[in-house]
Amino acid sequence: MKVVSQIREPIEKEMELFEDKFLKSMSSKVALFNRITYYIVNRKGKQMRPMFVFLTAKLINEGSINDRTYCGASIIELIHTASLVHDDVVDDSHKRRGFFSINALWKNKIAVLVGDFLFSKGVLVALENKDYDLLHIISNAVKDMSEGELLQIEKARLLDITEEVYYDIIRQKTATLIAACCSMGACSVKPDSEHVEIFRKFGELCGMAFQIKDDLFDYGADKIGKPTGIDIKEQKMTLPLIYALNQSDKEKKRWLINSIKNHNKDKKRVKEVIAYVREMGGLEYAVSKMLSFKDEALSLLDNYPDSKYKDALTLMVNYVVDRKK
Repeated sequence: MKVVSQIREPIEKEMELFEDKFLKSMSSKVALFNRITYYIVNRKGKQMRPMFVFLTAKLINEGSINDRTYCGASIIELIHTASLVHDDVVDDSHKRRGFFSINALWKNKIAVLVGDFLFSKGVLVALENKDYDLLHIISNAVKDMSEGELLQIEKARLLDITEEVYYDIIRQKTATLIAACCSMGACSVKPDSEHVEIFRKFGELCGMAFQIKDDLFDYGADKIGKPTGIDIKEQKMTLPLIYALNQSDKEKKRWLINSIKNHNKDKKRVKEVIAYVREMGGLEYAVSKMLSFKDEALSLLDNYPDSKYKDALTLMVNYVVDRKK
């Protein structure tokens, strides 16, 4: 059995019911919207984020969930989908998971409006059910995601990013949404409990490990849907590169910064940068940090009794760092 199927197994019924509810939550009176959302739903990914919501809720509530849990999962998936649609516009990306992106098929203006529509639907799902605590969680996540993106853009211009600033960026950009999934799951069944903060932290640590794994793909040979060296071409300062910079003498530092600033579209130069980062131990260092975040996340599960939901969450955390794409 594939790992994702194993993770999904204890919540299979809930996920099937969720998919039906999620599709209904995306419906519109405008035919064009429905055509586009149908396209999105038929090309959905693994839906890891709703799985985090359901598994967390079931783990801390003895295997039972409620309507608020479904509401939380729908909010998360709507906001996540909206952010992907907007990201493709911002990055001028024409492919998403091997398929044409919304902006490639329907142009930027429509893609932005679809993203806005999905964001508003996410907010409305919470408001219609008077789940203000869930709305508060997702609103904070959206704020963090926007700030993280802007911080990354600001630092890419100056190339003055430290390891600490890098962690701030990925915490806001990526980890905050996974943190929201887990705290949302906890909050849906045990509002105002210590579980909400414990699982917010758990999700954040998973997200940190997830993003470092993504950064490592940039230096690998695996075909993962984005070409090797794309982060360097986009002047993104990732952990392997930051570590290599910190280990370099002045001359090599100048060469590296000059390569990223002025030669980031030169394929030969990008390959040289990748080789240098590997040589300086940048990948090993990033792997060690990724595993540290993973272990810290798993340690937070130690205080909970053994169950199939705990096993699935453990499998999920390990999958985050072991995945091949």
